[in-house]
Amino acid sequence: MSQFSLLAKRRFAPFFWTQALGAFNDNAFRNAMVMLVAFQMALPDAQVSLYTNLAPALFILPYFLFSATAGQLAEKFEKTRIIRFVKLFEIAAMSIAAIGFFTHHVALLLVVLFLMGMHSTVFGPIKYSILPQALERSELVGGNALVETGTQLAMLIGMIVGNSLMLIAGYGTLAASLTTIGIACIGYLASRAIPPAPATAPDLRFNWNPFSETWRVLKITHDDRAVFNAVLGISWFWFFGTVMIAQLPTYTRHVLGGDGSVNTLVLTLFSLGTGIGSLLCERLSNRRVEIGLVPMGAFGLTVFSADLFFAHPAVTPGAALDWMSFIAIPGAWRVMLDLTMIGAFAGFYVVPLFAFVQSRAPRERLSRIIAGNNIVNALLICAASGFGIGLTALGLDVPTIFLITGIVNVAVAVYIFTLVPEFMMRFITWVLVNSLYRVRVDGLKNVPDEGAALVVCNHVSFMDPLILMASVRRPMRFVMYYRIYNLPILRFVFRTAKAIPIAGSKEDPALMERAFELVDEALAKGEVVCIFPEGGITRDGSIQPFRPGVDRILARRPVPVVPLALRGMWGSIFSRRDSALHRARLPRRFWSRIELVGGSIVPASEANAAALESRVAALRGDAA
Repeated sequence: MSQFSLLAKRRFAPFFWTQALGAFNDNAFRNAMVMLVAFQMALPDAQVSLYTNLAPALFILPYFLFSATAGQLAEKFEKTRIIRFVKLFEIAAMSIAAIGFFTHHVALLLVVLFLMGMHSTVFGPIKYSILPQALERSELVGGNALVETGTQLAMLIGMIVGNSLMLIAGYGTLAASLTTIGIACIGYLASRAIPPAPATAPDLRFNWNPFSETWRVLKITHDDRAVFNAVLGISWFWFFGTVMIAQLPTYTRHVLGGDGSVNTLVLTLFSLGTGIGSLLCERLSNRRVEIGLVPMGAFGLTVFSADLFFAHPAVTPGAALDWMSFIAIPGAWRVMLDLTMIGAFAGFYVVPLFAFVQSRAPRERLSRIIAGNNIVNALLICAASGFGIGLTALGLDVPTIFLITGIVNVAVAVYIFTLVPEFMMRFITWVLVNSLYRVRVDGLKNVPDEGAALVVCNHVSFMDPLILMASVRRPMRFVMYYRIYNLPILRFVFRTAKAIPIAGSKEDPALMERAFELVDEALAKGEVVCIFPEGGITRDGSIQPFRPGVDRILARRPVPVVPLALRGMWGSIFSRRDSALHRARLPRRFWSRIELVGGSIVPASEANAAALESRVAALRGDAA
């Protein structure tokens, strides 16, 4: 089922349109205000500069002041009700904005800008915490991708519409006022159709002190190191994007030699790229939360931002080309490709991070963690503004700023991936599996989302654990032969995934006993453990008898068992078919079509080695 099918479902579509319309109005209002102040009020340059620099600060200030309170609201109360109050608040704010537009009252418009910042601050924790309540786990990536795409396109269209409306001679203020109020009303009507989203922490004791609550929210966000580092990654995305977008007007004028239409083209390419990258995440991740895409996104951001430094379109100094003239000059398409790909890799980077936070964070704390994320985002956005201003003050041109930002991106990525090796582990797994195989999966929903379970599977190749790791949505602890565990490169993957090495009783009885202890500890903690009960890789393609180790595990810790079977692996790269026939393994079956299928859950009372062997053999069928 495509992610786009969510747009036809009531549990997602009304929320999608509500948030997209809100993003549109934020940007339509802000750009209409800038056009009014900068081009239609004949103010001194110093005053215009003051207002245009003050505007972003006023919009971001509520994130510092009210994010913690917004996180509490989103957890203590039913979310749909809060959304409707937020949309009514937006209608009121846009009505005040209309007065500001007609009277040219700049101070009043700045007050409205602050109010719209409050609107976004309160809506933010709900925006991402409501998705896990409305969507299944397998839909999280697709849902986040649609939200990110919708937000980017709504922001872009809002900027264009806000600018265009104010340019209507004699009717600009009327058109801008009617449009923003109308969109706010439509957003409220859309919110009326959002299904109820019950409070996740109704007994939460509300703290009205924004300062102490902000500190507490940041502490909650920091409690889970993996989640906190994902938050840092999201915030870095905002830092990177803020630096890049802030330079685009100057880049358009002085490097591309373009007018306002070229600036619109540049923003369009960036936004479309982000939307395309976000939507591709679901296909590339096979509908699971695949954080392996994050390192790929970080790598692409650096490559294409650095390439902008070397891309020099043949522009005559002082030119003011429109967008059609610009795309005709030599070198323009390289710049356009770079901007689009920066957006695409930004999508690969940020969508899995949001889905990771939503899937990993406790449901009763998720809204406050999103609030903490918004606070950190705001800090990094302010730092990004200072970073860009500082580099400009040093006399660096825009392409050099792009290059430096790309280099800093590498350093930040390495730092985050060093703190959380799981990102690189997932990336290596994703690359290896998708380079070597074409995997079709079926029945993997039988692996429970919560609670302890034992997974059993046939063993055909050295790559089996990686294939399961890349295909099953829930993290698993693998029990594997210690010699495979110690293979070069893969050892990093297995160690990071907390695999459990095991040896035969005659090889290393102490290691074997230690493995059984670790398996029991993992199941006691509610984790999923995967074993290959044959005790080794098949040498003839058939399933070998399951050994009694599975009975020993279940006797000590009776947990449900999920049988899985690999099909089509025999004869693929890294299986032993070619070795048995004394032929080279490489590459008769490179990029093989294989399948991973799951059977129904077997209660511990009905599970034993013989019964599980029979079930796995039936799942595999004749597709060795």
